[in-house]
Amino acid sequence: MTKVDRVLVTGGAGFIGSHTVDALITKGYAVRVLDNLEPQVHGKKRKPPAYLNKKAEFMYGDLINRNDIVKAIKDIDALIHLAAKVGVGQSMYQIEDYTKSNTFGTANLLDVLLNEENDVKKLVVASSMSIYGEGKYFCEKCGPVYPGLRGEEQLKKCDWEQRCPSCGRTVKPVPVDEEKPLQPLSVYAQTKRHQEEMCLLIGKTYEIPTVALRYFNVYGPHQALNNPYTGVCAIFSCRIMTRKQPYIFEDGKQTRDFIHVKDVATANILALEKKAANYKIFNVGSGSSVSIRELAENLLKLYRSKLHPIISNKYRAGDIRHAVADITKIKKELGFKPSISIDQGMKDLVGWVKNQKDITDKFEQAQKELEEKGLTLKTA
Repeated sequence: MTKVDRVLVTGGAGFIGSHTVDALITKGYAVRVLDNLEPQVHGKKRKPPAYLNKKAEFMYGDLINRNDIVKAIKDIDALIHLAAKVGVGQSMYQIEDYTKSNTFGTANLLDVLLNEENDVKKLVVASSMSIYGEGKYFCEKCGPVYPGLRGEEQLKKCDWEQRCPSCGRTVKPVPVDEEKPLQPLSVYAQTKRHQEEMCLLIGKTYEIPTVALRYFNVYGPHQALNNPYTGVCAIFSCRIMTRKQPYIFEDGKQTRDFIHVKDVATANILALEKKAANYKIFNVGSGSSVSIRELAENLLKLYRSKLHPIISNKYRAGDIRHAVADITKIKKELGFKPSISIDQGMKDLVGWVKNQKDITDKFEQAQKELEEKGLTLKTA
């Protein structure tokens, strides 16, 4: 591709964005950040965070404002689009807000790229593993299968594991590759699908090299600790730091793929720089699974807490059972290799959290909202 010198990172003051900005600047790029400093993430005062790289040019603005985008893309060679409102449960009752921020914001961005004068030569867009819905499974009788959501009657009996949709046998989770049929199970997931598919469609149509990266469960420093809709590592950390027990849904044996934010930043730059990435979709994960209960217990040890996790045996509408990334494609085609182990990464997170001030646990508040909307359900 044509040489890129100046990169715009939308959502660049956020969790993944700030680490991506650091990685870009380390590699010698000139970086501009466009961010609306969402109060749920950055606080009511909407101040740029202290961790934001001082060598980056910061521009306050919102993707729903066309003029902000026009100003932000001036003299920009490439764009890493990370801006999005994040929160699976919250998206199910703040439908307009999530759709406006994520779907319309991205549509606005693409419209400006096509209809306003600019020099953008590459677009990398953040997608999400949430668009897969449930993970991929293997049935001893039927082979690879893609079950949908578990039924309410099954969940009420605390029968947590997935079953084959054809023969009804309990199935084994296997890594999810990029060819798995999509099944977004929340408004948030649907908007991430919109972002991915719109960007790839417009990119292919108008020959703007575009790459979509499906992030799995990202964790690490800079994750918003006071946002109860953020990742589970930050939620558990906030609970532990305020001397409250980590709260776990179901039996705690559900598994996820946790990838350190610095490895995600590396993937973003590979997608930006590699011609082989153009017009393609890649999973970004560790390729390994960890149970939620194991995660909570490990964090409690690292914080030297004597607390124990609460295993609630409650379930939330739309929750999946297992999801781990198949990262064969991104390894082979882009040379990506996760460099930070889960043990090393969790120590990194805990060290950062311990140095933070004004940590407020808002988990109960979020749970109350979910319960009022009928999204958190008890078993029999």
